[in-house]
Amino acid sequence: MWTFGESGARSRKQARRENAETPGVVEFARARLGFLPDARQEELMRAGAKRCMVNCTRQWGKSTVAAVMAVHRAYFRAKSLVVVACPTEKQSAELVWKARDFAIKLGVRRRGDGSNRISLRFPNGSRIVGIPGKEATLRGYSAVSLLIIDEASRVDDAVYKALRPMLAVGDGDLWLLSTPFGKRGFFFENWAGRDEDWARVEAPATECPRISKEFLEEERRQLGDLWFRQEYLCEFIDDERQMFDRDVVMGALEDGTQITF
Repeated sequence: MWTFGESGARSRKQARRENAETPGVVEFARARLGFLPDARQEELMRAGAKRCMVNCTRQWGKSTVAAVMAVHRAYFRAKSLVVVACPTEKQSAELVWKARDFAIKLGVRRRGDGSNRISLRFPNGSRIVGIPGKEATLRGYSAVSLLIIDEASRVDDAVYKALRPMLAVGDGDLWLLSTPFGKRGFFFENWAGRDEDWARVEAPATECPRISKEFLEEERRQLGDLWFRQEYLCEFIDDERQMFDRDVVMGALEDGTQITF
């Protein structure tokens, strides 16, 4: 005979035991997946944060790091659900297929979960599922253990608000990864905000060992200063079509200054 309370206690004890026996994600990535993270990637992977934001340069490897985190969670936490959300189905698929390639190195057979076209099922019952960033079609997932929103700056706020409730029952973790895309949307607001729940990691191209200084100099010449700063230096740049800088407007509103046009 058992009660729901007793079942919950067993689940918590089991989770603590699994966590104690689970190897660190960095060690796991090196030894089992053949992935060698750089210093900043390693810092991120060791963070262990429930709410984590990654503001990084293009070509930093954020999707690869996210795939490692997804596989680590699914492989060591039985019956866990990892959901990957991106602006488009194609982007979600790319990240899930990276996770699949890592899983193959663990001896996991290629197979979906039988319900979702972009999915990966593990022998322990865990799943990694990729979904597109469309608010009308993403509902229906519950008790999510890890929610990864990639290219988060380009995901609509309505999608973000529809995704968050998936974490409620399982008390899941949330990771937002992106290059900036202007001073707007939930990614910018959370990055610029003072909410201490978030662990924030910034990785500009100047600190990425895989991107040469010569390449960056060429990109600055070709892209122009504003676009270069956004794509490679992790800066949130105002839309060039705006008459007033967002920070100026917000500062005026906070000071009670009346703005006339």
